[in-house]
Amino acid sequence: MRELTPLKIGYFADGIWAHNALKKLILSPYFEICFIVPRFNSTDTILENLALTYHIPYIKTQNINSHDFMEQIAPFCCDIFVSMSFNQIFKEPLISLPPLKTINCHAGKLPFYRGRNILNWALINDEKEFGISVHYIDSDIDTGDIILQRSYPISDLDDYSTLLHTAHIQCAEVLFDALMLLYNGTASPTPQDSIHQVGFYCPARCKGDKWIIWNQPSRDIFNFIRALNTPDLGALAQIKKQDEIINIRIFKSHLIENAPSYIATPGAIVGVIAHSKDMPTLIVKTQDSTLALTRYESSYTPRLGDRFLNTQQLAGGGAVTLFPLSYFLLFLYLIFFYTQLHLFTRSFYAKRK
Repeated sequence: MRELTPLKIGYFADGIWAHNALKKLILSPYFEICFIVPRFNSTDTILENLALTYHIPYIKTQNINSHDFMEQIAPFCCDIFVSMSFNQIFKEPLISLPPLKTINCHAGKLPFYRGRNILNWALINDEKEFGISVHYIDSDIDTGDIILQRSYPISDLDDYSTLLHTAHIQCAEVLFDALMLLYNGTASPTPQDSIHQVGFYCPARCKGDKWIIWNQPSRDIFNFIRALNTPDLGALAQIKKQDEIINIRIFKSHLIENAPSYIATPGAIVGVIAHSKDMPTLIVKTQDSTLALTRYESSYTPRLGDRFLNTQQLAGGGAVTLFPLSYFLLFLYLIFFYTQLHLFTRSFYAKRK
């Protein structure tokens, strides 16, 4: 049995997620932070200042799996490595270098929601809760045994901002409690395949993923907008006015109670509600009903009768245009026809010679 001296931690971290957890760990008599490794290109001065204040070695490295780095940290004799919002992939033998191995805090309910941008995806998928999991790191991504997992409710009043706020606070709590289980020797890790054989992985969201597809149900568009409501994001839409394409960033919408279901053009602005101070609320036709847009940003104030462009109409390559299957099959047929014609022509003239 391990002697109950402070658990010596090597901390790989970055950002506000890391700050909250680090402050809690530093103040605890049960843990000792031996060193901090930030992201290599980090500009996180708060993390660096915390390291300076508490006299914790602050080590930047481009490759945590290099032999030189492992030699550099070996003298610290850590009991465990902790990853919190870190962006390098841990590999063996680094993972197993400390006796208690390496753990990660992940804002997703494993074995589901592995990967990136999990809170965005949870909202897009209309989840009613999201999870925070502390798990062992293994040779794959977010697949190690779960040490501790907690769930938090999602209501229609939530958006990406509110989930981020909850996650920033609760990740520190879940990580601390998981480390206490390891400190006391009472952890009982759960293999992820005992929850579900497969689970699923979410890719990082990228350029082009912010465009609204208006021929979806109102609830799907509502979920999409609230998943991208922070100032650095915003769901994107376009309106064409004569020869000008106008971009609009949308940050907030709400579902209309008992909105009528009828057939009309998705993306059409079918109502405008003026307000004395704020921007007018736009009522937009969707696939099944209508949706109210209440906060948006644009150089142009949309009017009744304007239409947001749909996926196939977007200018500037914003979203992927789905090429109709019939066109694709016709294209293949034409290739086949001209190939056969070419072969026939060559054969015909060869015989005449």
